[in-house]
Amino acid sequence: MTHRIERIGDCELHLGDSLQVLPTLGRVDHVISDPPFEAEAHTQQRRQLGRKVSHKTREVKPAALPFAAITADERIAVSRLMAEAAAGWVLVFCQAEAVKDWRESLEVGGAKYRRAMIWVKPDGMPQFTGDRPGMGYESIVAAWAGAGGSWWNGGGKHGVFIVPKHDAGHGHGGAKNEHPTTKPIRLMGELVSLFSKPGDTVCDPFMGSGTTGVACVRGGRKFVGIEREPKYFDIACRRIEEAYKQPDMFVSAPSPKAEQLDLLGASE
Repeated sequence: MTHRIERIGDCELHLGDSLQVLPTLGRVDHVISDPPFEAEAHTQQRRQLGRKVSHKTREVKPAALPFAAITADERIAVSRLMAEAAAGWVLVFCQAEAVKDWRESLEVGGAKYRRAMIWVKPDGMPQFTGDRPGMGYESIVAAWAGAGGSWWNGGGKHGVFIVPKHDAGHGHGGAKNEHPTTKPIRLMGELVSLFSKPGDTVCDPFMGSGTTGVACVRGGRKFVGIEREPKYFDIACRRIEEAYKQPDMFVSAPSPKAEQLDLLGASE
């Protein structure tokens, strides 16, 4: 596939496959990413929406994700590449059932498992089928890929993040998120702040619409993102450019001028 690079301030965005691009990047400080979930999370029992029909009723319908589930081989391969690329933390969002799989894959890649954290969603969807408890959280596997002992900026703080799914102005009658699994900026901002230092480079091999990059811009970190879908890649570029136009008043931001490189790769 065609490999394209956009440079926006301290952010370097790659349109391409993470398995192909990651080996070319060299060392980064940390990896924070939300890879596609396993096939189980794509089932109709897990992926359902309830559109409000009246004040008493909802229409329940499947909400299939528009991209493929990650396979075991892909998880193992990308875990090795992330562990090799990171000089510090590797944080990976996953479903609870996959924590063990990601732990084992990252450890095979050379990282050291530290903790499974959780993101609690106060505004998460209920289980519309009513036959089991709803999933009101996601897991986050934290592994250390650096030399020596691990560190973070949270002291004795718990690895539990209670953050609404939608940023202000989005969801529940607001604007729709531009990616089906968009993470809230507040959540990603907390993770970036706790697991990196100002000036560090954070990589997201599954960038989606660029929320991790926006959090890095606001927090004074450098960012490297990889996304294979042109639609979401373009959204990420736009959102990161907009983040530079409204920087944190306490963070010195470089010029938001974008630079584009087109690299022709092998066709899939």
